[in-house]
Amino acid sequence: MRPLKTLQKLYDEESQVVITEKGSPPRALFYGEGFLQEDLPVGTRVIFPRPPLEGVPNVKAAIRWAINHPEGMDPLHALLKPGMRLTCVIDDISVPLPPMVTPDVRQSILEVVLELCADSGVDDVHLVIANALHRRMTEGEMKRMVGEKIFDAYYPDRYYNHDAEDPDGMTELERTSHNEVVAVNRRVAESDLIVYVNINFVPMNGGHKSMGTGVTNYASLRHHHNPKTIRESDSYMEPKASALYTKNSRIGTVIDNTLKVFHIETTLNNRMFGAPTDFLAKKEEDYTEADRLKFQALRFTLSKLPRAAARKVLNAIPAPYDVTGVFAGATEPTHAKTLEQSWKQYVVPVEGQSDIVIFPIPFVSPYSVNSILNPLLVQVMGLGYFYNLNRGVPLVKKGGVLILLHPAYDEFDPVQHPSYIEFFHRLLPETRDSMKLEHKYEKEFAENPSYVHLYRKGNAYHGVHPFYMWYWGENGRQHVGKVIVAGAENNHVPALLGWDRTDTLSEAIEEARGFMGRSASISLLRIAPTVMVDVK
Repeated sequence: MRPLKTLQKLYDEESQVVITEKGSPPRALFYGEGFLQEDLPVGTRVIFPRPPLEGVPNVKAAIRWAINHPEGMDPLHALLKPGMRLTCVIDDISVPLPPMVTPDVRQSILEVVLELCADSGVDDVHLVIANALHRRMTEGEMKRMVGEKIFDAYYPDRYYNHDAEDPDGMTELERTSHNEVVAVNRRVAESDLIVYVNINFVPMNGGHKSMGTGVTNYASLRHHHNPKTIRESDSYMEPKASALYTKNSRIGTVIDNTLKVFHIETTLNNRMFGAPTDFLAKKEEDYTEADRLKFQALRFTLSKLPRAAARKVLNAIPAPYDVTGVFAGATEPTHAKTLEQSWKQYVVPVEGQSDIVIFPIPFVSPYSVNSILNPLLVQVMGLGYFYNLNRGVPLVKKGGVLILLHPAYDEFDPVQHPSYIEFFHRLLPETRDSMKLEHKYEKEFAENPSYVHLYRKGNAYHGVHPFYMWYWGENGRQHVGKVIVAGAENNHVPALLGWDRTDTLSEAIEEARGFMGRSASISLLRIAPTVMVDVK
């Protein structure tokens, strides 16, 4: 018989860090629109998300309390005056991921705010989606976000997407101390009061970024959406280590000094999976026999479906997030409370960096909701967002190896991502140097009349957006020594991105060990649900 001690669980139930041993079960890992089941080498450190925090018992009560006890401002009801012009600016569909079950918390906030406006004699109210250079949300997406009652009352004349290319719809405020352009939506700029409705899905959301990015234009965004800023940002998720945050703050401060902005920020827990996929949030050590059967059934079903159908199935499963906090008031003190609550949910302390880090890449990103995770978006998930899910230092050592799990297919959505297609197939064969791309081609794509038209009248990301996606992976590219995409179904996509490819995860680990040494340390970051590491 095995010694009694080995019959006990091979890990600490309270710990989010599990070291792989001989008796450890195989891991269920996202692989695009499907899943892999993989045995990891003994000694591999697997980092799991924290369990979901408890939600507030009554969301609308929490909203009312926050707007009546704001940080650094008078209560919202005291700011409302009959006949005033008020604009609610709302975070777009890029957060949360996947979309939350209805009612969306943005709907709950708007129901409280709009009722208060009606009671206060404020009837000149517009709802503007802060989509910046993201695609316009569709009519169906807009209705789902705010609910049928608000949609019917405000759409389309008083509920609409921000248009950064409308020549009559933008206005410039004074410049920052660094001569940065501060341009905002004209309706927003001419309002007596702006209420910003936020979902803080990760710590880089919210704060000055809300107004400083959400309702501005290319002329303003180019001051911080550039390779130099990204290289100077040690982590997007930690304000003090982010040049992106610093520059947004300069722009946001000018906005705050010119306009009256009342922020309502919300935090969610990481309850990303409800029935029937709740087992995906568990450690495999905790799987019941029913969980194992459900996983095998899900994996088998997705493997037999055409990719588009599998994507549709996964996108149709909303996430049962709970609201864990509502904070309101002035930008900085409100966001400070939001960050504190956000880190409480996401941050897992780990000891030391690893030579090799494995990132399973799921089917969705902030820029592919109801669409396709194309090669540039796979790149931004691995080298941009997942690489930056840290405080302190990255999980992977300088010069180490990142292994991404994804089919890396050459597939693009021509409706949402037309400029991505040209960027990927025309520009990357010439150069992957972000500085060269910025100086030689960025303005051409930003001003391309076809891309401007598709952004304004269709549901396409702005022509310059693929550049931002490439820049977003810049500090990851500068840091790692090699990227391997395990399970890539072709050779040319990894080659264009500057990556190696293998058929399997085992082969990728062998290649990474050949690069880093046989004794190389390995970590797997189990995303999703969302997790951040605090590397000591």
